[in-house]
Amino acid sequence: MRVLATAGHVDHGKSALVRALTGMEPDRYEEERRRGLTLDLGFVWTRPDADGEHLAFVDVPGHEKFVATMLAGVGPVPAVLFVVAADQGWQPQSEEHLAILDALGVRHAVLAVTRSDLADPGPVRADALQRLARTSLGAVPSVAVSAVTGAGLDELRTELARLARALPVPPADADVRLWLDRAFTVRGHGTVVTGTLGAGTLRVGDRLVTGQGSAPLRVRGLQCLQQERGAVSGVARVAVNVHGPLDGELRRGQVLLTPDRWLLTDRIDVRVTGEPAGELPRTAGLHIGTAAVAVTVRPLGEDTARLTLRHPLPLRVGDRAVLREPGGGRMPCAATVLDVCPPDLTRRGAGRARAAELATMTGRPDGAAELRRRGLVCRSRLLAMGVPPPCPPVTGDWLADPGHWARLRERLAAEVERYARRHPMEPGLPAEAARHLLGLPDRALVDALARTPGEPRLQRRDGRLYGPAGLGPTLPPPVRAAVDAVRRELEQAPFCAPEADRLAQLGLNRKAVAAAVSAGALLRVGDGIVLLPGADVRAAAVLRRLPQPFTLSEARKALGTTRRVAVPLLEFLDSRGHTERVDGQRRRCRADAGGSGGGRESNPPARDPRAPRF
Repeated sequence: MRVLATAGHVDHGKSALVRALTGMEPDRYEEERRRGLTLDLGFVWTRPDADGEHLAFVDVPGHEKFVATMLAGVGPVPAVLFVVAADQGWQPQSEEHLAILDALGVRHAVLAVTRSDLADPGPVRADALQRLARTSLGAVPSVAVSAVTGAGLDELRTELARLARALPVPPADADVRLWLDRAFTVRGHGTVVTGTLGAGTLRVGDRLVTGQGSAPLRVRGLQCLQQERGAVSGVARVAVNVHGPLDGELRRGQVLLTPDRWLLTDRIDVRVTGEPAGELPRTAGLHIGTAAVAVTVRPLGEDTARLTLRHPLPLRVGDRAVLREPGGGRMPCAATVLDVCPPDLTRRGAGRARAAELATMTGRPDGAAELRRRGLVCRSRLLAMGVPPPCPPVTGDWLADPGHWARLRERLAAEVERYARRHPMEPGLPAEAARHLLGLPDRALVDALARTPGEPRLQRRDGRLYGPAGLGPTLPPPVRAAVDAVRRELEQAPFCAPEADRLAQLGLNRKAVAAAVSAGALLRVGDGIVLLPGADVRAAAVLRRLPQPFTLSEARKALGTTRRVAVPLLEFLDSRGHTERVDGQRRRCRADAGGSGGGRESNPPARDPRAPRF
């Protein structure tokens, strides 16, 4: 199927023409037929070529009072049948309708010069073609017709069939954005909405959400040209039977969306064409699809502005919309969406800087440029903005501009080095602190930066980041001397851990002890209990000489230590797999925990060559 809208001045015969082409009545209301005046949107269809596709028409009113309705009709439609009467020629609504089509960027049309039985169509045709050629429509085919005599209808059908074949086919897998032009209730079925599906595919059973972010609605049924369908792909006129919370509140101007794929925004930056941005009214109406939303306009550059919407809409970069002054005092102008997530403009000079940035934007989705501007952005958010991701994520769903990522890594390395200088006994920069320092939105980005190859090489352990010097601290000379004293005492009595008073006398507080343990100079086996590195292996070797199993008392005597040390030491050996409990009183050495139990001491673990020496 292909879908066209009509356009043209009131009483130029738009409805009569599509009635003659289709044999169907586009005016749905008795008042419309009585007055001979289209008041609302009409929908009819035909097959102009027996071998071609169906062609559906959205018939719009031409009266100046119903321009908002006309906008709702042409908003989602990719092509138009433009109508001018031979006996009246170009009229005010002809001009306004053409300005709207130009603002929307419509590029496909056929010109029909109606009432050719009442006047010579030649001069009107030539004038209209010149006017259309100066807009986005460009050069279009034209036909002189009469809905009364039928003259020219076959030629018009031929041109419409040719236009239908030339229209681009949108992707069937695109995200659905169905702007609603009607909503009504059918007895026994519930709420039915209609609209022009511009792209994507609707299927029975699909879940959709509204632009207000309400609970999902389920598609209970689909019709296309009054035929039941299991699935419909755009472009197509569709009637959708929906069910869900608040489905009875749907109306024209609302929208149904693929869940989790659209960004609702109430602030956009746009490029304005048709009028200088500085001359725009302070408030205007923004028309896109079938929606009409009041906006506040803030000019930024010569042709750029920021629009603040009264309520959010699902918009994407590159969308074309119409800006129209309330009351229609001036011709509508075009607004091309440049940014759907623009930055705040709170600092002095921010508006001028933003205008300069907007001047470089084209309105065509550019993933690399968008990522360069933002530095970091989630892939799903970029897609919701209508911008294709230019590269794979650096971690999770996060995309990063390569230049920005390299600068972040340099800053991270500098912060790690700075932290190590300021905290020599605890040099590892906590990853969460690094996230705050770099202003990153996700802790996973810190881990990804640390994993990124480069110089200097960063190391991670226990949620902290270390520089290339190693994972251990650098002990100040006083602490180093105190640790040396403890080590000398432990060399004389390996399992007689110094008392808390002795550690305090040497100036070894909890922080200093922790630094010594991290540096590999001491081994902590319990709270306040430190021994020499490898003491656990030596203790296990001593305990293997005992008859198995053994008690705490027997272990204490064999090790030559006190209960204060023996209890945490045995628990430490249990945790390391050297020993295991037999019952509440006894333990035994595990046979697979190193050595054969013949009394030889196992080799202590090799020192990490990256650990600092002192």
